[in-house]
Amino acid sequence: MLDPEVAAFVARTEELYPASMNTAPVAENRAAYDRMCAAFRRPYPPGIWAEDEPLAVDAPHRHLAIRRYRGARRRSGPILLYLHGGGFVLGGLHSHDDVCAELCDQASIEVAALDYRLAPEHPYPAALDDSEAAFRWLLREGRRVVVGGDSAGGNLTAALCLRLRRLGLPQPAGQLLIYPGLGGDISNRDAPLLTAGNSAHYRSLYGGGADRIPADDPEFAPLRARDFRGLPPAAIFAAGLDPLVGDAAEYAERLVGDGVAARLRIEEGLVHGYLRARCSSRRAADSFAAIVTALSDLWRSKLKGSA
Repeated sequence: MLDPEVAAFVARTEELYPASMNTAPVAENRAAYDRMCAAFRRPYPPGIWAEDEPLAVDAPHRHLAIRRYRGARRRSGPILLYLHGGGFVLGGLHSHDDVCAELCDQASIEVAALDYRLAPEHPYPAALDDSEAAFRWLLREGRRVVVGGDSAGGNLTAALCLRLRRLGLPQPAGQLLIYPGLGGDISNRDAPLLTAGNSAHYRSLYGGGADRIPADDPEFAPLRARDFRGLPPAAIFAAGLDPLVGDAAEYAERLVGDGVAARLRIEEGLVHGYLRARCSSRRAADSFAAIVTALSDLWRSKLKGSA
């Protein structure tokens, strides 16, 4: 049973973004999702500001946007490349704007949020290609880069680490995954705010259609990787009431099995998307505080093992 604060969050979310929106036409779905995110958005913490910067990328030539969050003492040093959730179809710089501002403030780290291309207009591997381009751009600044994201952004985080390993490129200083979908078996697992069917729907859109999903490609479905040796330390957070909870647990187990430091925290009683509940639910607030601590440990190279 949901506690009253989480139940109220679920009810408010469903009021703003009914379950039927998940399979509505894409434009309608995005508009409803944007309204829901705006309703939960909080003001920036004092002393934090953001500015958008263009990122021109070739092969193919395209223009991306990155929003950089800074405070008075965050003009150098480590940086978090944040990859937003939204099923690879929804969201952008606006959807997780306040989350990024609060991570910047509370973890004392500059944050760069990427407005990657969305499916179905730009199916796999477009979002991953954009994530790689942003990571390379930040590396050229000489920064220590932690990569992180929630939901689809958690997938992109793990996939980016695997791609960088394949290409022989430097790894991030750490990876932060929040209720990620990593291509595991989610059949017959439904929960508030996300069903297995809806997750499969977004996976299909990202893959370019149900008959074209590259299910065995580890850069699409990271749990398909044969091994995880050489990947960076990972902090992994999962909602206990989420069809994707098994993905997070399996990823942590396999990382540790291959000698990678990994810290897993399963938030019992929380649901997919609980970052938006951090100001209304004690449980979500506690988890967000733990996320901040884990992010700080990652950029300070203090994350050594499982919690």
